[in-house]
Amino acid sequence: MPRVDIPVDDPRAVALIKAIRSGDLPQLEQLLRQDGELAAARIVDDKLVRRSLLHIVTDWPGHFPEGPRTVALLVRYGAGVNAPVNHPTAMESAETPLHWAASCDDVPLIDALLDAGADIEAPGAIFTGGAPMSDAVVFAQWNAARRLLERGARTTFWQSAALGLVDEVRNYLGGEPAPSQEEITNAFWNACRGGQREVAELLLTRGADLNWVGPTDKTPLQVAEESGNDDLIGWLREHGAR
Repeated sequence: MPRVDIPVDDPRAVALIKAIRSGDLPQLEQLLRQDGELAAARIVDDKLVRRSLLHIVTDWPGHFPEGPRTVALLVRYGAGVNAPVNHPTAMESAETPLHWAASCDDVPLIDALLDAGADIEAPGAIFTGGAPMSDAVVFAQWNAARRLLERGARTTFWQSAALGLVDEVRNYLGGEPAPSQEEITNAFWNACRGGQREVAELLLTRGADLNWVGPTDKTPLQVAEESGNDDLIGWLREHGAR
C-alpha cells in the first residue's frame, strides 16, 4: 500500500487523531473505509516528523481508550506494525510503535502489537538505537520491560542488571570479552535504578564506581532512592554512597 503524507492540520489528520485518541472505533473504521490509503498514511507535524497511525495510538502518554482494539483495526486495514517513525534528519531515532508503547509503559498495547506481528527486537530506540526493551529500561517503565521479557525479549548487560536478572548478569561478567569497568559501573547504576540490591552487590564486588554520575546526572544512591527500595538504599549508604 502506498504511503501518503498528511499535514497534522489537514482535516483528515485531525479526524484520524481524534478518533484514535478517543477510542471511537466506528468513526475510525468509517474513515479507513472511505479512503483506502489512510491506514498507511504518515501524519506530518510542524517539525516534519512523520508518524504512522500506530504511532498516534502509542504516542505519549499512551493508554488511550480502546488502544488494543485500535491497533487490531489499523493492522487489519493495512497499517505497518513495524513502520519506524521518520525524522527529517538521520540523527534522530527510528522507533517503531512497539518502542513507543514500551516508553509509555502501556502493557496492553505491547501485547496487541506483538500479537499483530511487531518485531520485539526491532532496532531504533532513542539514545541507544536498540530494541523496545531499551526504551522501557531507559525510561524506567518496569511493567513494560517485564512484559517484553515475558514475551521473549533479549536483554543486554545493563538491561539485565536493571531487571535483577542475576544469572544473566553473571553470564555477561564471565563472557569473552569481559565487560569493561565502565560497562560494569553503568550496569551497577542501572541495577540501583531498578531497585536490584543482589545485582548491585555483585557488581560492586567487580569494581563498579559507587558514586558514578549516570545518564540522568544522578548517582546510584539518588536513582535507588527513586526506586523506593529501602533495603538497597540503606546498603548503599552503609558502603559510603552519596
